[in-house]
Amino acid sequence: MIAAASEVFWNGGAACGDRYVVTCTGATNQGVPHPCTGWSVTVKIVDLCPAKGCRGTIDLSQEAFAVIADPGAGNIQIDYRQ
Repeated sequence: MIAAASEVFWNGGAACGDRYVVTCTGATNQGVPHPCTGWSVTVKIVDLCPAKGCRGTIDLSQEAFAVIADPGAGNIQIDYRQ
């Protein structure tokens, strides 16, 4: 399971290889009111998420996102720890 980090984490590439446990904590839009599955996923940071394309702190791969939330939700609120 992989993810891209925003500038908040990236630190000039120093974050590459770091692992985070990510959990869905709630919805961010009206599309899926209860998107969370109740599971957590451990992801490895493998890339920088460019400022224009990155809408949050961590951009999860589709596979990682599907573990913690309904893929139809698009964006979710998360809790994470290294």
